[in-house]
Amino acid sequence: MTAPSGTGKGAVADLRRRLAGKPGDGALLSALFAALDTLGQAGTPEEAVARSNLGEVLRRQGRLAEAEAHHRKALAWLPDFGGNHYNWGVTLQALGRKAEAATAYGEAARLMPGYAPAPCNQGVLLREIGRLEEAEAALHRAAKLDPALVPARLALAVLHRDRGDLDRAAAGFRTCLCLRPDLAEGHANLAQTRKDRGQRCGSAEDAAASIVGFERALRIGLSDSGGVLAQLVQQRRHLCRWSGLAALSGRLVELVREGRTQQANPWIFLGEGAGPALERACAERYSGWKTRGILPAFPNRTERGPKLRIGYLSADFHDHATAVLIAELIERHDRDRFEIVGCSYGVDDGGQLRRRLVAGFDRFLDLSPLTDEVAARLIHEAGIDILVDLKGHTQNARPGIAAHRPAAVQAQWLGYPGTLGSPAIDYVIADPVVAPAESQRFYSERIVHLPDSYQPNDRRRAIGPVPDRADCGLPAEGVVFCAFNAAYKIGPELFGRWCRILERVPGSVLWLLEGQAEVAVNLRRAAGDRGIAPERLVFAPRLPGPEHLARHRLADLFLDSGPIGSHTTASDALWAGLPVLTVPGRSFAGRVAASLLRAIGMPDLAVQDWEAYEATAQRLATQPAELAALKQRLEQARTTAPLFDTDRFARAIEAAYATMWDIHAAGEPPCGFAVPLPQG
Repeated sequence: MTAPSGTGKGAVADLRRRLAGKPGDGALLSALFAALDTLGQAGTPEEAVARSNLGEVLRRQGRLAEAEAHHRKALAWLPDFGGNHYNWGVTLQALGRKAEAATAYGEAARLMPGYAPAPCNQGVLLREIGRLEEAEAALHRAAKLDPALVPARLALAVLHRDRGDLDRAAAGFRTCLCLRPDLAEGHANLAQTRKDRGQRCGSAEDAAASIVGFERALRIGLSDSGGVLAQLVQQRRHLCRWSGLAALSGRLVELVREGRTQQANPWIFLGEGAGPALERACAERYSGWKTRGILPAFPNRTERGPKLRIGYLSADFHDHATAVLIAELIERHDRDRFEIVGCSYGVDDGGQLRRRLVAGFDRFLDLSPLTDEVAARLIHEAGIDILVDLKGHTQNARPGIAAHRPAAVQAQWLGYPGTLGSPAIDYVIADPVVAPAESQRFYSERIVHLPDSYQPNDRRRAIGPVPDRADCGLPAEGVVFCAFNAAYKIGPELFGRWCRILERVPGSVLWLLEGQAEVAVNLRRAAGDRGIAPERLVFAPRLPGPEHLARHRLADLFLDSGPIGSHTTASDALWAGLPVLTVPGRSFAGRVAASLLRAIGMPDLAVQDWEAYEATAQRLATQPAELAALKQRLEQARTTAPLFDTDRFARAIEAAYATMWDIHAAGEPPCGFAVPLPQG
């Protein structure tokens, strides 16, 4: 194509003006390409700026690799022009290359010291990659340059929330909303902060206000509403606010089914019971969104030392359900064959369980102050052969660490009941009940079957003195159905079944775990609506471990939930000698109790459907001798069954690790396998 008439500078400037109005006009874009090609490679300032603007046009069209190439050429010709660095940063950010983009914005800020968006964008990205001190400095700089720059104030408030300073975060989001009352992201973030504060402090005001904020953000509109909609659904579940919940859940399922959200949290989505195919789709999109732009950063290797080095990656090495389950396993690993390393990015609560875990590991890496990239580098430099992610998509997870691929083999286990949908994870450690072989198509990882249950246990958990019924608010006589599940696992259909069981067993009560104040009010109202006297619902306050376990012995039967069932809660009941009644669900999250019952030798308590569940609960409640026999079986099984045999479990999972490594060392891709029953 012949270059337009006129000087090179004038022709390029004219085309730039025309393209600014029609960024999708292919003919004009071709003309700009031709003009630049005709002008040659002299690299004048005018041409450099034109190259940068051409890159911007290409970026807006989604042609990111081409755009970045033109930005690089513009920078080579005119390295001291801040606008070129800023445009390059925008393109790098679109490519997901956050650290490089932050550097580009930082250079733009240096060259254009009065341009607030440059340090603002730099701070946003530095926060996202975990460089919080640098992020805070950049964002304060931006806010000082332009006090009304809402993105800077929004990012500062998010940073305060990252650090756990919820009061300061809430104040920051309110400031944003004073400047922009219609800012959906401001309402969503304030709602999330108040949700978190309500859970931390038990504030009924915060809990209720979070729902209003989520609803307002959705009404205003978001580019991806799935994340906020999922949070709204979850908060309604936490408070047992069921009115209108079915419609909200239906919207969330449709967004996932139609592929219109990346931000819907997979852990929340498990509660929809939408089935494993949609659960995988949700997890894959979410993983892709959370780890966008991250590529494997370390060389693959097949050599290893005399001991296979296992790294357990988690934020929960403190007083947490995962730590309760895994503590004895860490201590019982075979130190002649394995070196066990704790890779922690969570808080140190200073508690007894934290101290026990730190002492139990051969090494303990504190990754909490590090960015994902630096944390991954430290794991790699520690020589971890197999990295085991214990978090998945649960609260405070950092999937970016594993996405850098610091270990040759990477697995996920225990923390998340389903697929992570991440190409960085090779294996999911499960068992034939929670993830049958025929369910492989619903997992991005290869399934590894342990022979008994996928869940370990700690035989050192103490059970305190058994209290009197009266001390726990229970009637002296009558059957006690126990359901110490979190409130979000109790839906209206399940609660209706529980009420029918109470109706059929006169004098019985339902013993629930205390949640936020509104939960008891809402559930008692729901019981009354179903013809059950509200006082037949008894709420147990939260207690330390030994006391909590001891009070299980006052109950007669534990009633499991669905579609997300009891996990550690079911183990607690069985360890304390309380039989658990369950219905295996469609997905991993609803099949854990069935797995535990199989491993303790009582698979008959995993019944085929919910009608059988109601009938069995009624039958057992009216057959005290049968219930007593079940409790006697449990008491004997505590010392003999595989579920509580930590040494047996350690040998099984060690065999799984050894097989994973052998497959890798042989140059084979990950493949599913079953660990044989331990000998002897």
